[in-house]
Amino acid sequence: MSYHDEQESIESLKAWWAQWGNGVTWIVLVALVAAAGWNGWNYWQRHQAAEAAVLYDQVQQVTAGTDKATITRVSTDMEDKFSGTAYAQMTALAAAKALYAAGDEPGAKAQLQWAIDHAKDDEFKQIAKLRLASLLLDEKAYDAGLALLNDPSDAFKGVVADRRGDLLAAQGKRDDARTAYKLALDSLPKNDASARQLIQFKLDALGG
Repeated sequence: MSYHDEQESIESLKAWWAQWGNGVTWIVLVALVAAAGWNGWNYWQRHQAAEAAVLYDQVQQVTAGTDKATITRVSTDMEDKFSGTAYAQMTALAAAKALYAAGDEPGAKAQLQWAIDHAKDDEFKQIAKLRLASLLLDEKAYDAGLALLNDPSDAFKGVVADRRGDLLAAQGKRDDARTAYKLALDSLPKNDASARQLIQFKLDALGG
């Protein structure tokens, strides 16, 4: 390349940079900031998951016992600090079961309600709703229990219909309960013999 051609290239580059250089700089900066933010977010997520896993080990230990205060403290700690992790929803269900076994039904209900309100996975929400509906059945709070069991996913349609049947039967709504039990039988897998036998027994007990 001749000196003249080289100078023309330099001048062209200067002119291009004068027109577009500022924009290019901003694009590069934005890309760098986005990359740094993404890496930072991934690091934070991994760090949160690691800390939650350590705390969940403690959750498993305390929920094996009957110390209601410790169960509540540790589960609340998990839910406050790591609500965005899967460990929090698992903790809520484990704590609810342990608190109920320890005789703290209000505490168990609070944990199940937390799972319903905050669980990230629909399976955990559905399980929490079913368990809370069972507690409400024991309390004769039938309408509140039924209100929890609307619009189940296909995977839970059978067990939800069964629980609805229990609530409706307890209310004395025999025809509605019968319809719910029939839906449960239609929805449950054919190989789930024990569950189907129990539902058939309840259906037969209603008569008609």
